[in-house]
Amino acid sequence: MAAAPKYPAVLSFEDARHVVEEHALNLRHLGMERVGVLDSSGRVLAEALAADRDFPPFRRAARDGYAVRAADLEQIPAILQVVGEIRAGSSAAEPIDIGPGEAAAIMTGAPAPPGADAVVMVEHATLQGARLQILRGIEAGANIVPLGAEARRGEQLLPSGIRMDHAAIAVAASVGKDHLLVYAKPRVAVLATGDELVGITASPGPNQIRNSNSYSLAAQIHAVGGEPILLPAAPDEPSRLRELIAEGLKADLLLLAGGVSMGKYDLVEQVLTAFSAEFFFTGAHIQPGHPIVFGRCGAGAPAREKPGAAKYFFGLPGNPVSTMVTFELFARVVVEALAGMAPRKLIFLHAKVKTEIKTRTGLRRFLPGVLSGEFEHAEVELVRWQGSGDIAAAARANCYVVVPPDRERIAAGEWVAVLTR
Repeated sequence: MAAAPKYPAVLSFEDARHVVEEHALNLRHLGMERVGVLDSSGRVLAEALAADRDFPPFRRAARDGYAVRAADLEQIPAILQVVGEIRAGSSAAEPIDIGPGEAAAIMTGAPAPPGADAVVMVEHATLQGARLQILRGIEAGANIVPLGAEARRGEQLLPSGIRMDHAAIAVAASVGKDHLLVYAKPRVAVLATGDELVGITASPGPNQIRNSNSYSLAAQIHAVGGEPILLPAAPDEPSRLRELIAEGLKADLLLLAGGVSMGKYDLVEQVLTAFSAEFFFTGAHIQPGHPIVFGRCGAGAPAREKPGAAKYFFGLPGNPVSTMVTFELFARVVVEALAGMAPRKLIFLHAKVKTEIKTRTGLRRFLPGVLSGEFEHAEVELVRWQGSGDIAAAARANCYVVVPPDRERIAAGEWVAVLTR
């Protein structure tokens, strides 16, 4: 029989999320490998990156303009003599040294010359021959980035455990890293259940549907750094379901879609007891996704056999939108932890409601929505949908509107929490 749950069977959304985060904190990465810097995109960095020299390695001009001595601009207007030009990357045979009453044309990124302590932007000066007229003063240090201001040699620029994106790749390139050590991708088994499921190239019968859940989950797993392993769909029959669960538990994480509700043929929890399953919760007060299940059991071996390392599993509801939502809310953080990331808190954005929202109280709701607007004027409205089986509505959405459990009406113009996709 399954071990007694450590937590109540059905939890609030916040408590369920915290339970998952607590377990994710104790997960270890699954090894490391070295890949090319561009192939590291989306992977989790397994080594800290340090500056191989001071950044910037010289006093750098932050604007196109003229390198000057700020003291020469105490009396305005000021007339200065232009004594040269400094381009980014150029190395003059005779370095320019700015003396009193002198200036040098300078480009963004070029080294500020000795004697100069500020850069006047080109639009604030008028050049007539070699004479430069400046009509406004400037403070020492303006528009010059000091040597080592961004980082000193040996200073850490990126810690291990972060996901590599375009900015992190730029940092790696700037310190001369053409290969990086990253954590291995976790193998995540996906097992959809239900007699009604057929393959996506099949012609469904009158009471059948194509198995979209396996593919949506595979895409979500891939997007957060995992390697999806798609298993054949399981029928609503204990023996074959048990075989497929055993196969799925050979992976690093098992995601089941369907079979976790209260129906006669919802067999997932029952079959998992043969694997010494420990259930941490068997539901959360959310919609869609109320029957979400989270637990762990042995590494593919039924209870009567020698147990292996513990493996975590999620039983996700079978309605497609429920499957998508519960992956984002719960399973994602475990995939990321297995991929080497430290678990992150879930953060909601906020936007103004475009049209009134009416719903029932009692559950925290994650409803498909469209976030729109321009610049800082974000607004959101619900997508018209027919419940958690409406995958077309989910595809039209670009976010989920988060409605608190104690609200049955949110007026147009009110602020509401949003979970982006």
